[in-house]
Amino acid sequence: MKRFLTVVTLAGLMALGLVRPALAEEPDWTLYQQLLEQHLTQQRAQGIDLAWLDYPAVKADPRFAQLVRQLAEFDPKRLEGQQEQLVFYINAYNILAINVVVQNWPLKSIKDASPWYKSVWKIDAGQLGGETVSLDQVEHQILRPMGEPRIHFAIVCASLSCPDLRAEPYTAARLEQQLDDQLQGFLANSTKGLVATERGVKLSKIFDWFEDDFGGEQALKAWLGQQLGQPEQLIDGYLDYNWSLNGKTES
Repeated sequence: MKRFLTVVTLAGLMALGLVRPALAEEPDWTLYQQLLEQHLTQQRAQGIDLAWLDYPAVKADPRFAQLVRQLAEFDPKRLEGQQEQLVFYINAYNILAINVVVQNWPLKSIKDASPWYKSVWKIDAGQLGGETVSLDQVEHQILRPMGEPRIHFAIVCASLSCPDLRAEPYTAARLEQQLDDQLQGFLANSTKGLVATERGVKLSKIFDWFEDDFGGEQALKAWLGQQLGQPEQLIDGYLDYNWSLNGKTES
């Protein structure tokens, strides 16, 4: 009888919202949102239109160090389903790319953060769930195997020719709309995404590097035509990729 009352009481408390079962949950991205609102603007640099991050201000802002700590302490096992996992690791990649820059400041390119014998993508970028990871691990071992090619327009490797750093965190509730928006914005940016030519289109090198993620060359052509509302597109080469930092490089 006593056990029955305990169960009923617990169920009643849960119904009242006073006790909640253990549920999957996303991290709190409030600090990330605040940092983006304060330090991210739209600018043009070296002929490229982009979202411009004030790296010296981010480095000096105590909220960024706090955000990196929160990311390290959050347990990814609390996530449920692919949407939440995509959101977490896309946001994490972008935060850790910024972290690589500020931890190795001053830089003119993220590539300057690594020693000559090691790729910057393979150096320690920070921690996720208490484990040290590289940007390479997050992108190639976690995100790409999920089979969502639009990640390539959401993750930002701190460079001018990268897709724009979004002015808000990604969230599971809005992920589809956010990814579509990133894709369309990148394709519409003729300074780094896509340029129409007499023969077809010149594309960001991202489409060359990750062609397989779009199903191969023929599938990519058809996919581009679908996105542009036009027949299958002829790929007329690729745009130069500018690895200069996508933000302020001096204090």
